[in-house]
Amino acid sequence: MFANLTIRTRLIATMALLGILIIFIGTRGVLALHTSNNVLKDVYANSMVSMKAIYEAQIQIDRARLSLDRVALKPDAANAQETLKRAQDFIDGNEKFWKSYLALPFGDGEKALADQVESTRQALLKDGLQAAIKALGDKNQTEIDRLMLGEVTRLFRLYTDASEKLTTYQLKATAEQYDESQASYERNMMLAIGAIVVGIVLAAISGGLLLRAVMGPLDQVRSHFHAMADGNLSNHIEQGRKDEMGEMMEGLSQMQERLAGTVRSVREGSDAIATASSEIAAGNLDLSRRTEQQAANLEETASSLEELTSTVRQNSENARQANALAVSASDIAVKGGELVTRVIDTMGSITQSSDKIADIIGVIDGIAFQTNILALNAAVEAARAGEQGRGFAVVATEVRNLAQRSAAAAKDIKALITDSVEKVGSGSALVNEAGETMHDIVNSVRRVTDIISEISQAGREQETGIEQINIAVAEMDTVTQQNAALVEEAAAASQAMQEQAVKLAEMVAVFQVAGSSAVARRQPAAARSTAVATTQPLRRPAPKAAAKPEAKPAAKPASKAAAADEWEEF
Repeated sequence: MFANLTIRTRLIATMALLGILIIFIGTRGVLALHTSNNVLKDVYANSMVSMKAIYEAQIQIDRARLSLDRVALKPDAANAQETLKRAQDFIDGNEKFWKSYLALPFGDGEKALADQVESTRQALLKDGLQAAIKALGDKNQTEIDRLMLGEVTRLFRLYTDASEKLTTYQLKATAEQYDESQASYERNMMLAIGAIVVGIVLAAISGGLLLRAVMGPLDQVRSHFHAMADGNLSNHIEQGRKDEMGEMMEGLSQMQERLAGTVRSVREGSDAIATASSEIAAGNLDLSRRTEQQAANLEETASSLEELTSTVRQNSENARQANALAVSASDIAVKGGELVTRVIDTMGSITQSSDKIADIIGVIDGIAFQTNILALNAAVEAARAGEQGRGFAVVATEVRNLAQRSAAAAKDIKALITDSVEKVGSGSALVNEAGETMHDIVNSVRRVTDIISEISQAGREQETGIEQINIAVAEMDTVTQQNAALVEEAAAASQAMQEQAVKLAEMVAVFQVAGSSAVARRQPAAARSTAVATTQPLRRPAPKAAAKPEAKPAAKPASKAAAADEWEEF
């Protein structure tokens, strides 16, 4: 039953039991101290004060009697009255101290003794000391002798005896209080010693049980921790207790299982890291070679781009010159077009003038025809007239001849004008065709000028683009060199990671896990470490020192798919 109790319950029970004992011992001690304090308080506040008041009252009586004895011996002394006055003061002091005593509480039988002392005191004061003061003041020697040698002595003895009895009572009462306090002290001491012994026994038993309940599992836990520290994670941890130690053993078992799982995972991870670091090292070596080859290709590309830039710059300059010549030719063609236009206009004017001349010739031909008809009519009329009309007939004949010659000339001129008009029309057509051709030439020259201008602009843009390509290639060269440096750093990092993986595998190999051996698996990492060891620092190729690539396609992957396969393999 006790084994199923938790350590907390055991500790609470033990502490509760010890607490009860402490409370009991403390309560008894407090009560004993309270009782002892009451006894001491009573002794101090009652017995001692009572005894002091009785003693002081008796001292005052003694001093008063001594003063009266001095005056009785020398009644005529100079200080006799003063001595009597002091005696009265002593009597008053006795009264004061006695009243202070009477104000205190009385014990059993103390009241009777106090009354006896009071009666003897009153008799001594009234019949003895007060009467003696009066007799000494009156200097009545007879009365003085009677009182001082007889009455005062007797009454003083009675008062002294009663005071001694009261004092003896006070001493006896104080002794009884002391004995009672001592007996209470002894009882409480024995009870406290017994409680302490019982507490020590119970504490020893409880401590032994607690030590047995705690130290046994703690020893097992310590041995398991030492085994874990030595790398042994395969020990069986017993779990059967239902207290905190059982929970701790269960937690320790779970920790060992999880730690064993972690060690297995770390061991597998270290092997995987070693394998991956070897592959990364090999990939870095391949990447380093490719980066070096890329740097050489970039250098050759930069050289080719410089030559291309020079060629494009020369072409751009030629295009600018051709553009200037084309602009000049375009201007000349425009001027020729303007001249042809003016010729066309002139030919049109000539055609219009020829048409007007032809019209005029037609009018002249009509007039000649009408003249010929009139001349013919005149000849007919002259023939009819006979001899009188002969002269008129000659004139009509001449006029008719003139009309005929005019008509013939008009026909000839008309034929010439018609021929001229036809030739002018042909010339105008030719001039129009020449004008259209000239216009086409001007347009063609303009298009050529525009094309050459565009070629020149494109050349400038190509020049600018190639310069930007040069800058980009230079930046790519710089980035390639940085990549080369990063590849070197990555190679060093992968080698360091591989070494760390080997060290991790060695450290993890210390642990013995159930179902696995403790031998470090270092062969894969050692076999692959040679790949990193062969990695050389990349050196940038000398600018323009390499020959122009004769087979650049060989340096490039055959296809995008092949390149993707290569990087996937890497």
